[in-house]
Amino acid sequence: MLEKISPATRTAGSWSAVLATIFSLIYVLGQLAEWLGWLGSKGGPESLSTPLGIAILLTPSLFLGSAFLVMVISVDRLAPPDLKIFSRSAVAFATIYAALISINYYVQLTWVGPRLAAGRTQGLEPFVFVPFDSFLYAVDILGYSFMSLATLFLAFVFVGKGVERTARWFLLANGLLLPFIALQMYWHWMIWVASLWAITFPGSSWSLALIFKRAITSPPETNG
Repeated sequence: MLEKISPATRTAGSWSAVLATIFSLIYVLGQLAEWLGWLGSKGGPESLSTPLGIAILLTPSLFLGSAFLVMVISVDRLAPPDLKIFSRSAVAFATIYAALISINYYVQLTWVGPRLAAGRTQGLEPFVFVPFDSFLYAVDILGYSFMSLATLFLAFVFVGKGVERTARWFLLANGLLLPFIALQMYWHWMIWVASLWAITFPGSSWSLALIFKRAITSPPETNG
């Protein structure tokens, strides 16, 4: 049975889960457009993004990092005491994910993208986001590997039926994408399995939004 939570935690959890769902779906639509060549690239998963593609893909991804972290912290508040080892491990992994991808995407959006758009590419080579063949792509998939670990641990917090069961299976499925995300640098075909993230992650976050919406709140504590 999940713990009672404060109204503030319920609000933070609900909103962060809804926003995580929205940001992830915007990213998925942008990624489909990128792979179809609609954003100016050559199309497919190995093509270099244009400045437009960088802006469309990485803006929602940057916001997703913070929304996901708040969502996981909120789940920790909801977890029963004997299951907090899982939720707090998830908080640790989510923190690493948010730090890695936030640095990466902020650099891309504020420095790399504008310089590419202006044609000022001298000295930019080590920081260009080249799929499967760049330092920052490796950082990116490391970040999403930690996200998968976080969702894998969160899955063990939910032991009930109904929407809890749905959340558990979506979180578990997202967690099991870990090897296909982490090993893409070696075997590029793994990105096609990892692309199931487009289903497993929004399914996870939306299920959590429903759980927070239905969560029982406890009255606020008063000092006296």
